[in-house]
Amino acid sequence: MQLIALLLLLPLVVVAAYLTAAAASRRRRSRCYLLDYVCYKPPDDRKVSTEMLSAANDRNERLSVPLRRFLLRVVLRSGLGEHTYAPHTVIAGREHSPTHQDCLDEMDAFFHATVAELFARARQTSLGLGPRDIDVLVVNVSTFHLAPSLASRIVHAHGMRDDVAAYNLSGMGCAAVLVAVDLARSTMHARSRSRSQSPRRPTLALVVSAECITPNCYAGVDRSMMLGHCLFRCGGSAVLLTTDPALRGRAKMELRVVERTTVAADDDAHSAIVQREDGDGLVGISLSKSLPKVAVRAFAANMTRLAPRILPVRELARFAAVVACRKLLRRISSSGSAGSATSNSKVNFKAGADHFCLHPGGVAVIDAVKRDMGLEERDVEPSRMTLHRWGNTSTSSVWYVLSYMEAKGRLKVGDRVLMVTFGSGFKCNSCVWEVTGDMADKGAWADCIDSYPPESLANPFLGNYAWMNGGDQADDAPSVGSHAS
Repeated sequence: MQLIALLLLLPLVVVAAYLTAAAASRRRRSRCYLLDYVCYKPPDDRKVSTEMLSAANDRNERLSVPLRRFLLRVVLRSGLGEHTYAPHTVIAGREHSPTHQDCLDEMDAFFHATVAELFARARQTSLGLGPRDIDVLVVNVSTFHLAPSLASRIVHAHGMRDDVAAYNLSGMGCAAVLVAVDLARSTMHARSRSRSQSPRRPTLALVVSAECITPNCYAGVDRSMMLGHCLFRCGGSAVLLTTDPALRGRAKMELRVVERTTVAADDDAHSAIVQREDGDGLVGISLSKSLPKVAVRAFAANMTRLAPRILPVRELARFAAVVACRKLLRRISSSGSAGSATSNSKVNFKAGADHFCLHPGGVAVIDAVKRDMGLEERDVEPSRMTLHRWGNTSTSSVWYVLSYMEAKGRLKVGDRVLMVTFGSGFKCNSCVWEVTGDMADKGAWADCIDSYPPESLANPFLGNYAWMNGGDQADDAPSVGSHAS
């Protein structure tokens, strides 16, 4: 009987072993590694202060004093410091009359500085990688698209191979960076399986993320369209990825999980962030009043799908028990006195991640994610400091947040980093990276990391603009220009 049982059990063991090996093989083939990344640091002559922004508002003759007060209030409370960067058109005082060449100049300055630096660093490695080793190129710049595309512009500038798979993403907002990473990963795997792909050469992808600020300085008076240029600043990132397991030892991080959520089928979500014309025919980015509600819904949907993929079973079981207990107590008692027994009803994401790389879209965004995920101030410090030093650099923002963690020496081998992005559509995308190599590069933070976090994030000019807290009547406040000095 025992022999018969063993004979019956043997096929099951073989099948289980085969399935386990196949699953492990699929995981190996689907892996993606971060070899290196560079964040753009614009030249110092493009730094923009609160006084310069106040002067820019003063130049706009369409703005009434109440609207100037509104804009200045947003700037002072935005969480941005005095060392963010603006396009040269703002510095030159012609932000409302940019040319096509101005847009190209902003992009080219970023491309030449950041992409070139990434390649220079890659050449210095023992692999000696260069532009002609790139198999996949993904560029994501949301609101500036031209012909030939920005991706083609990079291929031309760096002399890439004629078989490089080049993609140009536009209109996808701040969340496009993880769309680009996911696309690069999928394309690399497809290329590596292709018969034409040389087995002796690793498959590499370059992901370039930025936003063109130059054409997006709204000159109208629609309040829903005036907020963008109070928060968005110049920046960008270039990221080098590979799917070759042989390069894992040279990689900084390994991409473990990607989760993408788009709720654009809903009317409110689709119209939450829209590029449109105002009543005067002026184009800008409109933010609807439903945006906070939409963002929460997209975030909740994304985290619901992500949690089972990154959290240990004990945390999932704990959360399920708490939710079940809470529902049971609500049925038993309607007095609400049982709330203290179920106060810890949030998922503990720290059980699945050691660090949190959150999109610094604004103070309210950071505070909302901190509250909803039950995080501490130290967890959101990298995002808050990134907002203060660099502003919202759109799709590249999360790389500045990651760079802050690296510059502070927080990332150790084995640590897991949860990256969360938000963007128009509406989208909430997330991923988890695992640190696999040395991460001690100070990057774009090198000249200022020792001064962060500062003692206070309050705007130093807050006292100079005390009149902004008054009413919205034009006769109870002086002009912005009189306080710009």
